[in-house]
Amino acid sequence: MEVLLSRYGTTYAAEAGIRMRNTPQPLYQLLVLSDLLSARIRASVAVAAARALFAHGMRSPDRMIGTTWQQRVDALGEGGYRRYDERTATQLGDGAELLLVEYGGDLRRLRKEADGDLDILRSGLRRTPGMGPAGADIFVREVQDVWPEAAPFLDEKALQGAEKLGLPASPAKLARLAEQAGDRGPAALAAALVRAALDKHVVDDVGARA
Repeated sequence: MEVLLSRYGTTYAAEAGIRMRNTPQPLYQLLVLSDLLSARIRASVAVAAARALFAHGMRSPDRMIGTTWQQRVDALGEGGYRRYDERTATQLGDGAELLLVEYGGDLRRLRKEADGDLDILRSGLRRTPGMGPAGADIFVREVQDVWPEAAPFLDEKALQGAEKLGLPASPAKLARLAEQAGDRGPAALAAALVRAALDKHVVDDVGARA
């Protein structure tokens, strides 16, 4: 577990340059990243596209709707997100507007509304245009260090990674093993397991170093 976490425990949010805190801007950025990651496209491309959007100033819902559709398309293309760029550019604008109308641009209001109920939380997240069950799970998976009522949250993809690594299929048992291996949070564990699910090299590397 220590090898897995130390080598592959970087969260996707951190990889995208998001400094996770329980404040509106990083939470919104995570929503955008989760939406991008949920498409049938390589995770590295989704992360690069998110970084491009943020680099062009689209780091908050008001800044997102302050850009043109073409500017969003261009930023997504810059990150290599070309297969879904036009549809996603529309969804990003619509999603930012919805967030501003429903929650004043602050996802902490959704957290308060859910009051620890993950079904309500994920249902609220899925109201975002383009955000399906997979995207909602990605958001919860990555936010759990700053929203600890969601932890330990390991979605189906993370549990697939645990199975490939020969680890327990129980989120609680996996969380205990991670605690014993160091002070990394549950989001790092989830990210490492997802990387194992997506890349056989991760499984082979961890097995060789264990």
